Amino acid sequence: MRSNVRISAPAVRAALRSVQRRSFTASASRQAQWGFIGLGQMGYNMARNLQAKLPSSDTMKVYDINPAMVERFANDTKALTSGAAVEAVANVRDAAEDSETTITVLPEPSHVKNVFGHILKPPLSESHVSNPDRLFIDCSTIDPASSREVANAVHSTEQGRFVDAPMSGGVVGATAGTLTFMLGAPDSLVSRVEPILLMMGKKVLHCGAQGAGLSGKLANNYLLAINNIATAEAMNLGMKWGLDPMVLGNLINISTGKCWPSSVNNPVKGVVDGSPASRDFQGGFGLSLMKKDLGLAIIAAAEAGAKLELGDRAKEVYEAAEQREDCKGRDFSVVYRYLGGAE
Repeated sequence: MRSNVRISAPAVRAALRSVQRRSFTASASRQAQWGFIGLGQMGYNMARNLQAKLPSSDTMKVYDINPAMVERFANDTKALTSGAAVEAVANVRDAAEDSETTITVLPEPSHVKNVFGHILKPPLSESHVSNPDRLFIDCSTIDPASSREVANAVHSTEQGRFVDAPMSGGVVGATAGTLTFMLGAPDSLVSRVEPILLMMGKKVLHCGAQGAGLSGKLANNYLLAINNIATAEAMNLGMKWGLDPMVLGNLINISTGKCWPSSVNNPVKGVVDGSPASRDFQGGFGLSLMKKDLGLAIIAAAEAGAKLELGDRAKEVYEAAEQREDCKGRDFSVVYRYLGGAE
């Protein structure tokens, strides 16, 4: 298993050329084809970074269930003089057919299963790519069991190799190309997958075999969900006692209570410059996404037989907050508002 990895741009390009050479099974003159499925807030920006870093001789086929996003992506890249050529396609099958590598960024486990159901049946052609050489990189955040189910479908039909690579860094990281990917893949595929992910981010953490990337991300986001509520409660409690929020925030952040929600995403306006609290909790990591990830972590914990004392109660808090109009659609630190914190 690999630890934290960062590869310089020249090394990424060299490794990518090697990946492309190994993937071809047709004539040497054929250039690489890529598939990209899912152009939501994260996927759109990831696809833009990937397209910009690929050679102009390559082709990138893009698809999203929302035709307007596909059209927007095609228009945004039409005038560019560098990067891969972009081809908008009508369905997921067209995106994956004849692509050496297909990347998926989808919202829910059901979407991932549905997409791969359409991709794998009937079997993909071998006219340009030998099925076992195909690479599917799923960057969706879903439960590990669902990911393994899809991986088994890909591998049992010998239509390619499937790895999970959920990411951390949010829309800001996706736009800037600074995402951290948590990779679940066999050791033999790491050198092939890393250069691709590093065109969309800056770090790849190899967590172990397929499914391990998702396990790592959900464990982290479970902790984040709890820390976020605790930070909101602690800030509200201290301020109810009459403490100045700046004093309290500084105290926590040089003491044992320091965590990401307190030091970077503090829920009280003015404590941390640039946090969502300073813009009415707009932007950032959405409340609904945190509720989703927490729910996935609880399901995965039950499957693994891991006891979670705080998970169900935390999920109730996020569900209740999402029902309020002044909290819905905002950054997950808005639970501070839900708790009645002073603004």
